Amino acid sequence: MSISPTATRMAQRFRGFLPVVIDVETGGFDWERHALLEIAAAIIRMDEAGYLHPEPVISTHVVPFAGSELDPRSMEVNGIDPGHPFRFAVPEREALEFIFKPVRAALGANNCQRAILVGHNASFDLGVINAAVRRTGHKRNPFHPFSAFDTVTLGGLAYGQTVLSRAVEASGQPWDAREAHTAVYDTERTAELFCRVVNRWREMDAFWTNGQHGA
Repeated sequence: MSISPTATRMAQRFRGFLPVVIDVETGGFDWERHALLEIAAAIIRMDEAGYLHPEPVISTHVVPFAGSELDPRSMEVNGIDPGHPFRFAVPEREALEFIFKPVRAALGANNCQRAILVGHNASFDLGVINAAVRRTGHKRNPFHPFSAFDTVTLGGLAYGQTVLSRAVEASGQPWDAREAHTAVYDTERTAELFCRVVNRWREMDAFWTNGQHGA
């Protein structure tokens, strides 16, 4: 299978890593005890000019794993009703595979070796994913187990803001507080923020602007 020049540039841009934005909604902050309730992901693509853009978000609701707990304070924030008949939630392993399968396909299409999780406070999202992988015994996790790109750091660097809503607004994008704390909305905004920071750097850095990276 031939690999397009754009795919080659994506592989070169992040040392063989493919950025994938992930947001999870959970029943608390302890990923070993509290239930994973929702996962959303946005694969990042590169256009012919070398700019990054998020693909449409994919998401799924998740059935709380056996013996998991729900912290009432977290449930008040995310507003999720785990027993709602229209959640159409799936078991953890099925939810992971729903997210992982298109990521693995994108790795091949972009000539990348591993996916790297992009998140706001990324260590939490990565910890939740890793815990779910361990619980389910999933053997085909495409994500690097400990490396991540964090938009807390990137937002602080580019815009002087570390809170997601403020960083998004500082980047020139709107923020709707009524939609916040849903995995889909937070993934969309985080993906846009990540792409804006990286694209802004591309425009400022002559190394990339002048094509000296060898793509």
